[in-house]
Amino acid sequence: MFKDNFHLNKVVTLQELGLKDYKETWDYQESLFKGILDQKIRNRREERTDPTSNYLLFVEHPHVYTLGKSGDKSNLLIDEEQLKQKNASFYKINRGGDITYHGPGQIVGYPILDLENFFSDIHKYLRLLEEVIILTLAEYGVKAERSSGETGVWLDVGTPFARKICAMGVRASRWVTMHGFAFNVNADLGYFDNIVPCGIKGKAVTSLNVELGVPEVSTVEIKEKIKKHFTALFEAELR
Repeated sequence: MFKDNFHLNKVVTLQELGLKDYKETWDYQESLFKGILDQKIRNRREERTDPTSNYLLFVEHPHVYTLGKSGDKSNLLIDEEQLKQKNASFYKINRGGDITYHGPGQIVGYPILDLENFFSDIHKYLRLLEEVIILTLAEYGVKAERSSGETGVWLDVGTPFARKICAMGVRASRWVTMHGFAFNVNADLGYFDNIVPCGIKGKAVTSLNVELGVPEVSTVEIKEKIKKHFTALFEAELR
């Protein structure tokens, strides 16, 4: 992609979306994702070196279950009527991974990046996203780690008490990413009882407030820590 002359843009536009419907946010992600892809295609076609944009969206969703493209719908353990009773929705979507839950009290981060501005390595991208959360948790005295073969951030890996605190699932095309991570900060863990989280049987899910034994953790504070570690690890500038 004419990389010798390509202007690397490490500025990431931060957008706080608040509490927003999943489908609306997904459509918005798609529009940003398409805009970056279109710019890359235009650059290649016209032999231009115009910079591409990067975004980081922070959002909370009303109760929703999402199933990745390789997922198995049988991992949703309730039917449509029960979904209505729980005031939850369900979408089959175009990220990797299986089924997960999003809801209030969970910080969802959607980095929509042109990775060619940073590095061309999806494996490294996922590991750095995990590291952002691992370093954030360390600031609360919580030792988190990776679980071999299971994307996301876990506690007490290799013990009968292993539990996931942050799920991840991404989509990438031409090195442009979308979707991202879902970090349980003050999540209602009861909603996870209605699924086999990420298709992994026999593994528990937890939330930071539960681990700390407090009613609520400041999401404003958490997001500041996430931003700090994201900018350091990706050598990015958030605006």
